[in-house]
Amino acid sequence: MQSEVDAYLSHLRNERQMSAHTLDAYWRDLGLVMAFCEKQQCSAWGALRSAQVRQLIAEQHRQGKSSRSLARLLSSLRGLYRYLNQEGRCDHDPAAGISAPKGEKRLPRLLDTDRAMQLLDGGVEDDFIGHRDQAMLELFYSSGLRLAELVGLNVDQLDLPAGLVQVQGKGNKERVLPVGRKAREALEAWLPLRALSNPTDGAVFVSQQGRRLGARAVQLRVRQAGVRELGQHLHPHMLRHSFASHMLESSQDLRSVQELLGHADIGTTQIYTHLDFQHLAKVYDQAHPRAKRKQSSEHEQ
Repeated sequence: MQSEVDAYLSHLRNERQMSAHTLDAYWRDLGLVMAFCEKQQCSAWGALRSAQVRQLIAEQHRQGKSSRSLARLLSSLRGLYRYLNQEGRCDHDPAAGISAPKGEKRLPRLLDTDRAMQLLDGGVEDDFIGHRDQAMLELFYSSGLRLAELVGLNVDQLDLPAGLVQVQGKGNKERVLPVGRKAREALEAWLPLRALSNPTDGAVFVSQQGRRLGARAVQLRVRQAGVRELGQHLHPHMLRHSFASHMLESSQDLRSVQELLGHADIGTTQIYTHLDFQHLAKVYDQAHPRAKRKQSSEHEQ
């Protein structure tokens, strides 16, 4: 079973060009399934049955595994069986039709507008790190970038005169986002200092040695800014969520916020921006042609 998993992961790495992070998640998921199979005295992928997969999911759920983690485990298993079927090593998929238990949707925390302004207007140390960190915070809040999008950002993706940034999101999907005035000013103050570090590549955000900042380094700098300016824990996703929520409160335009965030499904945006039904109903009444028609006919009567 292990050799077939190794062959599958090699296929994903070489043929599908999957990231090391994704491969690591698949490896952990499939390792968990193999450990379960060993306890079940199931020694081949062709011998695993749907009832056993359901039992595994139920056990993991009882042990506190989140619904999202279980859904990913099932996705990993289905991917393995697609590969095995294509290679002629199996002729079934015991994970087909099995869903993870639905979990409670926890809403991300966010900063209200006043707290966001307090964070960003706290004063900038006039040095390399101060200007760099201010530019990162402003860009997170200005444009709603994901952490990976900011870390992967290169200088040639910025068009500051036009106030635009091009990012590569999930699934290598590109989107162009506006960059607000304050974020543009912060970036214009940072980029000359960046050049002095002799950057090793085109990364926008670099260390004093000129190396691209990694995700953990950015998370640490954001957390330290939260403690310093707000006296609270802060992470990049909180700034992204604050951006989305504040945009939605002002515009009430769910579809545009969906595009800005790069969500494939508008349902994700609804959850992300903690919309309640009354707000959706209000937007519907104002925007839907049939809703408008009903209101106008009542007015005419």
